[in-house]
Amino acid sequence: MPDWLSAIILGLVEGLTEFIPVSSTGHLLLLGHFLGFESTGKTFEIVIQLGAILAIISVYFSRLWRLATRWPFDPGVRHFIIGVLLAFLPAAVIGVLAYDLIKTVFFETPVIICVALIVGGVLLLLLDRMKTVPKYLDVNTYPFRVYGLIGLFQCLAMVPGVSRSGATIAGGLLLGTDKRSAAEFTFFLALPTMGGAVAYDLYKSWDQLDFSDAGLIAIGFVVAFLTALAVVKFLLDFVSKHGFAPFAWWRIAVGLTGLLALALTGGL
Repeated sequence: MPDWLSAIILGLVEGLTEFIPVSSTGHLLLLGHFLGFESTGKTFEIVIQLGAILAIISVYFSRLWRLATRWPFDPGVRHFIIGVLLAFLPAAVIGVLAYDLIKTVFFETPVIICVALIVGGVLLLLLDRMKTVPKYLDVNTYPFRVYGLIGLFQCLAMVPGVSRSGATIAGGLLLGTDKRSAAEFTFFLALPTMGGAVAYDLYKSWDQLDFSDAGLIAIGFVVAFLTALAVVKFLLDFVSKHGFAPFAWWRIAVGLTGLLALALTGGL
């Protein structure tokens, strides 16, 4: 397959899966494995994530601007910003401490990704069917305890295949949030989490980075941005109407297909 076509496919997958609970990292690693596509120092895989980050900034620009300009004199705004930082902190600490393990073991073991996709899908199905009355409906007013605990759940996504958004949504549902606000909080939490992860990846891999394939990187970036833009705009309404079951079944199907493909190609 031509590299430009692989770049389009991977950019499409990154944008479509980054903010839904199916694990964009797991999908990218599995696809890259089976397509035989791997950029030097994983420059491509790192940079195209910025396209997804830009999509969030584009959709939520007015709210982000409000947060940036009103925090000095608006207690409600400060409450939300502190909450996002509390949720971000555990992943920042563990991501730095366990960086080498994550990159050299978890990211290089497709079987782990497939199993995580399947297990996560089953758990998401169970959570989606829970009959509970949500206590927290507004991301801006979650108690600090809820923000912090959601941040701990996010750390599960250090294992590719778990899904950052899936872990935070699951944590939110278990803690008493409703589905819509749990999904919305993943968008805001993605900004410091993904931004920090990309920055740290670039720092740790700087001597290995290769921007010679700038054209492929640009293709992947643009495709990831456009597809993520569509997902961010429509995901909340979709979740409100259909819940998370469609994503759970997709995870299970991809995980099983991956294991079958690994078995057929001698990867197990």
